[in-house]
Amino acid sequence: MTTTVVAKETTDGFETIAAYWNGHIHDWAIATQPPGSLAFFEELDAYRFDKLQYLGALAERTGREGGKLLEVGCGIGIDLARIAAAGAEVTGIDLAARSIELAEQNFGHRGLDGTFAVMNGEQMTYDDDTFDTVYCHGVIQYTVSPAKMVAEIHRVLKPGGRMILMGFHKNSWLRFMSVTMGVPLEHVEAPFYRLFTVDEMRSMTSMFAESRLDFERFPVATKIHKGWKAFAYNSVFVPGFNLMPRFLTKRFGWHLLVYGRK
Repeated sequence: MTTTVVAKETTDGFETIAAYWNGHIHDWAIATQPPGSLAFFEELDAYRFDKLQYLGALAERTGREGGKLLEVGCGIGIDLARIAAAGAEVTGIDLAARSIELAEQNFGHRGLDGTFAVMNGEQMTYDDDTFDTVYCHGVIQYTVSPAKMVAEIHRVLKPGGRMILMGFHKNSWLRFMSVTMGVPLEHVEAPFYRLFTVDEMRSMTSMFAESRLDFERFPVATKIHKGWKAFAYNSVFVPGFNLMPRFLTKRFGWHLLVYGRK
């Protein structure tokens, strides 16, 4: 069974963030199946792990490592379901109550156990040294203070615990394409939105005893955009970029990942 604990902050900035994400469930635009149905979750799962080709293996590997895992900003539980199915004892928190409701339905359809809470990742109610792993993928760019969220992640990790953190890369191929083609980045209209340089990510995670930075998320064909720009992107840019040796293009990945240990 899943459990919901409501611990939502009432600060204006966080209320605004919660309101935005209650109305902008990630990847909802591609869904064709009834919201909350198993087919709905399977559709979004297939889309996410096709678009982010590295992520399925990362989620499954993280789950196999076991222990108590917290996902900060779990959304509707797409990543967390993979992690839980692979063996971890999982908890998911999110500011958006609608996301937590759907995450519980997702886990229920799949027969998975998890604990869920509506909670602010910058001000978590968990004790120090609670979790073996904290996973926070694509969340820090949308919060009020990314540094405070990272500090909270560090606090709730057990000594020797692992962090997996992803933020959007300022000096990336996707930002370059957005600027040159005049196509806005996804959720750029969110109440808080920022991109990070490598130095900013390293500085923000410097409190961890060990850390390793990596680049991921390279071009795949878009299924959302239409028109001549989408045609040119899918037929010319994507195959052309991916023909280049990865050692030349890797540092321009859209996702900056930090693997840390407390």
